Amino acid sequence: MVEKNFDPRKFKIPIDRIRGGYYSDKYFTRFVEVLRKARYNPRVLYQFFPRRDACVVGIHEAIAILRTCTGYYRDIDKSERLFSKILDVEYALQSAIYDMDREKMDQAFRDKWDIREQLNALWVDKWNEIEVRALSDGEMAKDREAIMTIEGDPNFFGYLETVLLGVIARASSTATAVKKVVQAANGKPILFFSARFDHHWVQATDGYAALKAGANGVSTDANADYWGAESLGTIPHALIAAMGGDTVKASEEFDKHISGTVNRIALVDWDNDVIGTTKAILKDMYEKKYKKRYIECESVLSDIIGTGKGKMYAVRFDTSGSLRDKSVIPQDSNSLGVCPELVWRARREFDRIGADNLKIVVSGGFNTERIELFERLEVPVDIYGVGSSLLKQKIDFTGDIVMLNGKECAKYGRGVVDHSRLEKVEMN
Repeated sequence: MVEKNFDPRKFKIPIDRIRGGYYSDKYFTRFVEVLRKARYNPRVLYQFFPRRDACVVGIHEAIAILRTCTGYYRDIDKSERLFSKILDVEYALQSAIYDMDREKMDQAFRDKWDIREQLNALWVDKWNEIEVRALSDGEMAKDREAIMTIEGDPNFFGYLETVLLGVIARASSTATAVKKVVQAANGKPILFFSARFDHHWVQATDGYAALKAGANGVSTDANADYWGAESLGTIPHALIAAMGGDTVKASEEFDKHISGTVNRIALVDWDNDVIGTTKAILKDMYEKKYKKRYIECESVLSDIIGTGKGKMYAVRFDTSGSLRDKSVIPQDSNSLGVCPELVWRARREFDRIGADNLKIVVSGGFNTERIELFERLEVPVDIYGVGSSLLKQKIDFTGDIVMLNGKECAKYGRGVVDHSRLEKVEMN
């Protein structure tokens, strides 16, 4: 039996907008409108499945939507008028917040609250009259395998098909891509750095999907919202630029002013010399800590490498794919960017000077195939940072009615499939 946290507050579900059909394709709201006006109340079995193998995420959010939005308004015309007013009031509220007008904001909030109370008084909850069976977030599913079923009167939930498919498709697309790089990395941590490649509204969904699929870190607080994880980040190029292109100074100031709970990870490709820049940072840290001159291969670096303040946890190589780092011997296009030779040379040099515990993070154009290559060559990478490639693969999901009033009734080429993996959903 599926007993997970489907709390709509966790997913910040816009209940009024979903109930009002704001996010639904018109043909689904009209589907329910026809059933209602025809006074037809069939019992159907809806079946949801992916169009290719997938790591399925979004199930819990879909169930939370069903929990709050399965039902109907007893007075449709009145509810539509009230919903139109809510949209106007929400615009007024947002405008007042933007203008920092406390009086207008308070009034708009009170107006919205009053309208919501009227809408809720019209709502007839029918959650207890449907049965939902589903997989759990993070499980793998085969192409066309059932991942969720809903059984009941479609008058109560048929208009939700667009929204349910959308939340599952978005999260599962991200999760599936992340799952592939996690598997390719052979247990090495994957940092999810995709926030800059899509609209900020999807960061919470993407971050939750990434963590469910096995990623070890996300880069924004929104990414970590649903999960409750802590967002991560490195010393950015922007800080180095603001420090006049001085990576050593940027690293020093970062360490001085950022909480000790944050692991220090320096970007070291600013001067296209990741080895030289890393050594310069370690030299500066050593001399400031011990107040004496650093002597390469003689000075002990172990106390300035690790977690917490005053230590460097890792360095990140993010060399552009159009450039060749200074340490790499030019051969062909395989010498560009963060290539295996660069990482090997850096690891050997770090070990030589006693920085063997310093971790290497690589990023910039990494995808499943590239990570597989690095792992096959046993390149000494400790952590992979992966970005835009995780948002390029899209997995479609489909929802079909496959049974009507206890008898099979499906579109040609479709039909009831094996539901044995699905568990009945019980709300906590």
